Amino acid sequence: PVTSGSARDNVRPFAVRNHPQKTDKIPSLLWMNNNRYVHYTDFDASIRMNVPVRPLSPALEPEAVKQAMRRVADWQLANPGRHPGTDWTHGALFAGLSAWAFMADDSVYLKSCYGFAERNAWKPGERIYHADDHCVGALYLDLYKLDRDPAHIRPLRDRFDAVLKHPSTSTLENNAQNNMDRWWWCDALFMGPPVWTKMAAMTGDRRYLDFMNREWWATTNYLYDGDERLYFRDDGYFDLREANGKKIFWSRGNGWVMAGLARVIQDLPMDYPDRPKYIGLFREMASKLVSIQPRDGLWRPSLLDPESYPNPETSGTGFYCYALAWGLNNGLLEGRTVRRAVEKAWAGLVGSVHPDGKLGFVQPIGADPKQVNMDQTEIYGVGAFLLAGSEIYKLAK
Repeated sequence: PVTSGSARDNVRPFAVRNHPQKTDKIPSLLWMNNNRYVHYTDFDASIRMNVPVRPLSPALEPEAVKQAMRRVADWQLANPGRHPGTDWTHGALFAGLSAWAFMADDSVYLKSCYGFAERNAWKPGERIYHADDHCVGALYLDLYKLDRDPAHIRPLRDRFDAVLKHPSTSTLENNAQNNMDRWWWCDALFMGPPVWTKMAAMTGDRRYLDFMNREWWATTNYLYDGDERLYFRDDGYFDLREANGKKIFWSRGNGWVMAGLARVIQDLPMDYPDRPKYIGLFREMASKLVSIQPRDGLWRPSLLDPESYPNPETSGTGFYCYALAWGLNNGLLEGRTVRRAVEKAWAGLVGSVHPDGKLGFVQPIGADPKQVNMDQTEIYGVGAFLLAGSEIYKLAK
């Protein structure tokens, strides 16, 4: 079974004498795992052994948190996504992977971030106004903070300057002509605003911040339901209802908003006039989310009709865990209730990781609640997991 049909060209298996597995007495094996073999001087291979993987611990202890983050990050790097390099999915992944790279004990993760940015030529996606094509720019700005090389943010800054020079006059209606020019869907509040805020923080140019602020509140005034303290995904869901008659509020959609809020607030100047509004919105949503958290800590795809979607969903949960933990770490949230919600969410996330590091229960790309299972994963879910881990680690310390 080690060599038959192997996708990694496994060769030269050996049984290890006097070393059976303790559990089911299967002999211990060694074999060569070939990712690439051209010549004995040109290869990418490793020696593998069928030793059982130690289970991850959900404990809020620094080393346990790092072990979980490392396993998930390693699996993802070994199983890269197939999306375009400047796609929003990669922007979400590298938001988390860069957070892990800055705290990891191995430089391989930071090298991976730089390698990815270089393959993209430090450019955003092709669409001038689309928030999805700005998302990856957060990584470039994070790396610029380390090396201060202006070439690393020049293409992104040129793009933002073009938007400022010719701002869109489109409406926020989802069927409007050129509606991709504005942040008309709630996911966009993660994709775009944190990048604009980072650009303002890195360059000292307040125009980027003021643009972000104006567009954020335009979207919020349109999509935020003040009664439920949650965002509609877009205006196409205003009049739709779940099977139980409740409004449709998508877990990952609101996860995008909560994570986007945390990432915006962290780069807002302390004296920025609208900063209290962002904090008030953050606390309002946090209170709602904690109040509807399922007992196992994992929010379902539909926030108000979890019975119709019984399996948990880890991308939305990852973003909530990140935002709530960030709120505790930065003094915006407090109390045992929030702390317990974070602990349960992290335990649920760790419990959704396969032994090899694959994160399960990630709803595929979409716009509303759908059923999900343990075998489904996506790179943005890994980004959410690693963001959550980066704040859980601080909380554990």
